[in-house]
Amino acid sequence: MTNTSTNRSGAAAHTVGLDIGGTKILGALLDAGGGLVATTRLATELGPEGVVRSAARATRDVVAAAGLDLSAVGGIGLGIPGIVDAAAGTVKHAVNLGVRDELPLAERLSAALGGVPVVVENDLNVAAVGAAHVLEREGAQAASCHDDLTVSDGGAGAVLAPGVPASAYHEDLAFLALGTGVASGLVMDGRLRRGVSGAAGEIGHVPVDPAGPECSCGQRGCIETFVSGTALATAWPSRHGKPSPVELFEAADAGNADAIRVRKRFADAVAAAVRMLVLTVDVHYVVLGGGVAQLGRPLLDVVRDSLREQAEVSPFLASLGLPERVTLAPSDVPVAAVGAAVLGRRDERAELPAKVDGAAPAPALAGTKTRGR
Repeated sequence: MTNTSTNRSGAAAHTVGLDIGGTKILGALLDAGGGLVATTRLATELGPEGVVRSAARATRDVVAAAGLDLSAVGGIGLGIPGIVDAAAGTVKHAVNLGVRDELPLAERLSAALGGVPVVVENDLNVAAVGAAHVLEREGAQAASCHDDLTVSDGGAGAVLAPGVPASAYHEDLAFLALGTGVASGLVMDGRLRRGVSGAAGEIGHVPVDPAGPECSCGQRGCIETFVSGTALATAWPSRHGKPSPVELFEAADAGNADAIRVRKRFADAVAAAVRMLVLTVDVHYVVLGGGVAQLGRPLLDVVRDSLREQAEVSPFLASLGLPERVTLAPSDVPVAAVGAAVLGRRDERAELPAKVDGAAPAPALAGTKTRGR
């Protein structure tokens, strides 16, 4: 069933973004200025033919919601789980979508929609781009009112790093997805950072406890074994039909000592992931997203509390202002679909440098991150 809404109409050079998941597709239409024009949501059809067919339908739906037709669309971007070759526009091993063999998704979807250019990207990467786009626009709007805004709003809106004026703001963040697995997407200086093998941001598989639980990647004590939704479900199984994270936080708020202990361990582990991202790539924001992040403000509060505790014993950490640099993904915007639409207006291959240290440019490689939905 389709659920479509419209914010405002736009002009030519629109782009469509699609966030394709195993059960649903979220679509977004951006105007030439990057403003959100319309959104749509519909069920995903499985299998190679079904994915192409439902993606084409979502594109037509979101364009029609704005009272436009496909002639107004200059590009389409889509985010999809699985192994993605962004340069070739292909995806494979998207098992939750019934796609195992390599699917030339960009080519097939473009042909189904009359030749509109299509960009395909890993779903976590488009979420990072979308969060950066939304927060950049909020920062720009704040800057237009307060040229020297430097403070946090304390919530999930535009939160600038301490001492950084809004007038100097640019896209620079890590999107930390806390879902079935844990990984991050990186946007640095306004550009998506994949890494040479597509593994940039795979902090879920950084070991933090050599004696810890065995991880699905073959190592022990990885961050993912402490932070993911799977880890929470193991540590605090659902007893009343609600998601495990919800029941854990409710029990902790009610004073259950075991729940308080499990929640504290979880918050400390998320804080460690935030600290790792800031210390390695020094981003303005670490944005919490994914299924576990649907806890909302209670999650943000306990993670910020852990970061403050860690900073109390380290003047160096205190100087970084970590609590103010972590925030939540916007809950009222389909950030992954928006990010896909942003990428839909770019030619990623044209952005590759002609040479790197005298060598031939490396191709845009597959994204392999996992993300909870």
